[in-house]
Amino acid sequence: MTTRIDRRFAALKEEGRAALVTFVTAGDPDLDTSLAILKNLPAAGADVIELGMPFSDPMSDGPAIQASSQRALKAGATLRKTLDMVRSFRTGDDETPIVLMGYYNPIYIYGVDRFLADAKGAGVDGLIVVDLPPEEDDELCLPAMRAGVNFIRLATPTTDDKRLPAVLRNTSGFVYYVSITGITGTAAPNVVRVSDAVARIKRHTQLPVAVGFGVRDAERARAIAQGADGVVVGSALVDALKASLDADGRATTKTVSAVTDLVSSLAAGVRSARRVAAE
Repeated sequence: MTTRIDRRFAALKEEGRAALVTFVTAGDPDLDTSLAILKNLPAAGADVIELGMPFSDPMSDGPAIQASSQRALKAGATLRKTLDMVRSFRTGDDETPIVLMGYYNPIYIYGVDRFLADAKGAGVDGLIVVDLPPEEDDELCLPAMRAGVNFIRLATPTTDDKRLPAVLRNTSGFVYYVSITGITGTAAPNVVRVSDAVARIKRHTQLPVAVGFGVRDAERARAIAQGADGVVVGSALVDALKASLDADGRATTKTVSAVTDLVSSLAAGVRSARRVAAE
């Protein structure tokens, strides 16, 4: 069974360009503004949307995304409300893939079978759960596959050829290559090393490879897009959102456009890589 993720990457391959994958945290800075951002991302140029599931202890994330989770939780975000947000998005967009990204604890508390049924029903296409290694595939990965939800795995600069087959074994949708060692939003990737790493991963899988961590502007997005199937941007969007808030941390009239304007710029960078590569 093909998913929206499969169809989107196949269509972009036909176009000869990489995907722009955007990350925002559900409920940041409040539920209504977050939904407005989500609904405006595709028109701004997002090809795939990662929606963060707010969590109190996001250990793999840097300060920006940690703070976005705290704002969302303070505003009343829950996993159920995150799924409601996806359901609302789907009333106007049945094509753009949505991937929920986060940690296992909220899903475990929600109940795996119930969560997968509700996520699938809401229109979720994939999951990235950063604290479940391949050795724990029975917990969520295999049930997700049976439910028709892609389980997207992360590979890192320290994932060697011996470890890679285990990482890729039950991965579907795409592979998320973390371009730097460390937490999100703290460094810029080396483009040459990233291209080499993507090529190495592709020797082990037919899946698209999307590259994230450290991409903050159109120029960097264009450079990464020339050697990858997708470019993931998260911390830069979260920073743009935070910069638009008022002194009390509330949304302003500029908050939605602060995110979507940056997405439009990044999308232009990603799309320009196709022309550069073709020349």
